Amino acid sequence: MSKVDFLVIESNEARAESIVSALHFLGYHPQRGVDCTATEESTHAWRAVYVGSVEHAAEAERQFALLGDAASHVPVLLASDSQWAARLCAASSPFAARIGMVEFPLRYEQLAEVMRSLYARLLGGRRGELRFVGDSSPMRHVNALIRQVAPFDSSVLVLGESGTGKEMVARTIHECSPRRDKPFVAINCGAIPAELLESELFGHEKGAFTGAISARKGRFEMAEGGTLFLDEIGDMSLPMQVKLLRVLQERMFERVGGNKTQRCDVRIIAATHRNLEQAIANGQFREDLFYRLSVFPLEMPALREHLDDLPVLIGEFNQRLARRGLGSVRFTAGALNALHQYAWPGNVRELCNLVERLAILYPHGEIRAGDLPEKYRGRQVVEEVQGAASLLAMMEGAALDTQITAAAVASDVTVLPEGGLDLKDHLADIEVGLIRQALDVTGGVVAHAAKLLHMQRTTLVEKLRKYGLQNSLAA
Repeated sequence: MSKVDFLVIESNEARAESIVSALHFLGYHPQRGVDCTATEESTHAWRAVYVGSVEHAAEAERQFALLGDAASHVPVLLASDSQWAARLCAASSPFAARIGMVEFPLRYEQLAEVMRSLYARLLGGRRGELRFVGDSSPMRHVNALIRQVAPFDSSVLVLGESGTGKEMVARTIHECSPRRDKPFVAINCGAIPAELLESELFGHEKGAFTGAISARKGRFEMAEGGTLFLDEIGDMSLPMQVKLLRVLQERMFERVGGNKTQRCDVRIIAATHRNLEQAIANGQFREDLFYRLSVFPLEMPALREHLDDLPVLIGEFNQRLARRGLGSVRFTAGALNALHQYAWPGNVRELCNLVERLAILYPHGEIRAGDLPEKYRGRQVVEEVQGAASLLAMMEGAALDTQITAAAVASDVTVLPEGGLDLKDHLADIEVGLIRQALDVTGGVVAHAAKLLHMQRTTLVEKLRKYGLQNSLAA
């Protein structure tokens, strides 16, 4: 069984029963103070306390003392008509900043909201900033679900395509939960051979199998008191699913090769990119395990479903790269438009990798559509390169007439900025972008690129030297 984590101090039997039932429903493991005479680390790990009616002050003090050191930091649920209300809510009280008021008759929705508000207030600071980047409707929905489920111990099943950020969801839930100061342990169930997964999860004793030269803790023991993230749960073998289900039901396990039963107190978050309901129909996943894990399903949207978040995601990745010493990159409207047309099979992970690649190639540079790897550019880019000859021919001359300006502006800027622009620099940027596109299209072969741009090879070589693009030949 899981450790007791919620102390209930309540003299009114009916109220005590309703509070205990509601806390059980929210995923806690409450115990009435009147039924508890002592606590120990193996059976108790206080995360909160409820204080209601207090008929006998001395007995209530004894029960409150069961919290021990936890009294200095755990949230306090307080009945609005409790005799201890004035004492606990006083300005000088160390409990005043972590009290949530509960009204009777009790409503589950009210209790859940009070607990959410309490933890949001207590987490504050750095953890209050933990959220998934994006202002689109799908990402606002994801952030709302994380805030709702984080304070409770309910199992979470994170669904979504590869690269959507399922492990980040698990870590964020952990960091926004009462277990945040305990370990977060992750294991990829699909990356470990079936015959070794049991040992990885539950540990083994010395001599349990060939190569077991010493006893070893498993992930359940490592995550004690914290969160265990079971990634790619859909790839777990059926025999292992049976063993995992037993542990989730009984919250007890034995190491491989051992006979000592150990209790575990961990929150389970699982994730998969597979359709588990289809896997159940195909006989590849146990239905009872699915319902045990899927108490709170949370589906991550694919990047193609929230493309409006591209600019803010790129900004976030630029900040991360800057912290690592890499130069940030800026994307022109044309480049962003090309990225909008791409299907993003690798989702946010693919976008992150793309931004890092471009930051290495063009540190502190401006990324145009032609600078993007070929598959990201869209259909119009090759046509733009093939039609660049006339623009470059005009730019070869000394005069910059109206025709040049119109062609240049049409290629990447549709409206003159309010503060104006340096036309010479802007046209040079366009020329650089077109040369890069030509080199990309032709695999870096200067002669072929020059032919595509309708210019002499020697002229193109001079331009490569002028703009410092020699490295483009090896990029």
